[in-house]
Amino acid sequence: MSLIAPVFLIGLPGSGKSTIGRQLARRLGLPFVDVDHAIEARSGCSIRAFFEREGEAAFRDIEAALIDEISAGEAAVVSTGGGSVLRPENRTRLHERGHVVYLRSSPEELYRRLRHDRHRPLLQVDDPMAKLLEMHTQRHNLFAQKSQLTIDTGRPSVATLVNMIVMQ
Repeated sequence: MSLIAPVFLIGLPGSGKSTIGRQLARRLGLPFVDVDHAIEARSGCSIRAFFEREGEAAFRDIEAALIDEISAGEAAVVSTGGGSVLRPENRTRLHERGHVVYLRSSPEELYRRLRHDRHRPLLQVDDPMAKLLEMHTQRHNLFAQKSQLTIDTGRPSVATLVNMIVMQ
């Protein structure tokens, strides 16, 4: 994998983008950027508070601006937000400007990981499993179409997943 461009990790919430991204960046000797954390730094509040105050559309605007900036920059490992692929301009930038890795997880596995999470605004609903199924239906094909590599994140350890990405 030529690393003159960023490596973008895409996938549903809880698929391991941040956890795997940090270790992958360390392994490759590259900076790590978490788009959600960058949005929190830029907005001065948590993602959940931003959603409550400004709404999802405003969040997606900031996310798109950050993806444009980051994708035009130096090589790094970048954890994108789970909904970043919803905007066509983001999909185009990710695909054309970097290496895109889809961290695929089943909605059932994600529910197992996230059932007690209180920080992800889109999952603060009466039926988080139904929401994960809806997000999977809406986003899976977008993830698959724009990735150069798909890794299933079900049971392997983070170290194993990082090795799989590096070997590809």
